[in-house]
Amino acid sequence: MALFGSGVVLFWFLVFIFLVACLLSFFTVSTAQIAIVTRFGKFLRVAEPGLNWKWPFIDRVAGRVSLRVNQITLTMETKTKDNVFVTIPISVQNRVRPEKAFDAFYRLSDPVQQIQAYVEQVILGHVPGMTLDEVFASQSGIAAAVKQELDADMAGFGYEIVNVLVTDIVPDAKVKSAMNDINAAQREQVAANARGEAEKILVVKKAEAEAQSKALQGQGIANQRKAIIEGLQGSIEQFQKTVAGASTSEVMQLVLVTQYFDTIKSIGEMDKTNTLFLSHSPAAVRDISDQILQSMLVADRAKS
Repeated sequence: MALFGSGVVLFWFLVFIFLVACLLSFFTVSTAQIAIVTRFGKFLRVAEPGLNWKWPFIDRVAGRVSLRVNQITLTMETKTKDNVFVTIPISVQNRVRPEKAFDAFYRLSDPVQQIQAYVEQVILGHVPGMTLDEVFASQSGIAAAVKQELDADMAGFGYEIVNVLVTDIVPDAKVKSAMNDINAAQREQVAANARGEAEKILVVKKAEAEAQSKALQGQGIANQRKAIIEGLQGSIEQFQKTVAGASTSEVMQLVLVTQYFDTIKSIGEMDKTNTLFLSHSPAAVRDISDQILQSMLVADRAKS
């Protein structure tokens, strides 16, 4: 019985060992991952996603490598060519090349820190040779240069640089304030120029309107005087037809004297009329008519 009992125990022990070996032989790898399989500490192969098999107690899974795109974010400070300190936030998107999983797993001890060191080296090789304005204008160019050099350097370590993003250029606070002041001054200058041009247009238009008004006013006065002359001419001709032998000068003096007395009468009939002191002798009236007649003759000769 004792022998039989020992055999049963041994049987179940072997079954247990077999089951453990089976359990240890199979392992799974998730999607977007690969597993590094070693034998006695030496690299053996790369296990693909899904159910995989290995020799129990001999082979083991040394580690797993993600094939997803990872993002490393860092912020570095440097000085431009015109001695302005700027802070540059940078995002580096990278992933492991499946065909170079061995290099990605074994060659770099701290991939994140080492990628950051490479980025800092590239930035320090570009930004200090550029002015602040050039840094702002070449933001995408800086990102492209970092990607190109970083991708070439990291390819030997099994990493692919998917993209490099320079998300911002942040100058020193005092420099930023000065830049805002310069921008505000430039905008104020543009606004002042616009206001000046508007005022200039208003002045020019006002002068043009005033000149046109004066021209129209002069034209009206000229038309008025022309009408007066034509009326006087008609009166003279009518008077000469009625009174034979009357000269033009005599008729003109009579018309002017009549007009003079009509004017005095109109002034006297108006309400709230101020008192006028006029020389009213016959000689004075004749002098006035002679002066008016002389002026009209001179104007007529000048016009001719």
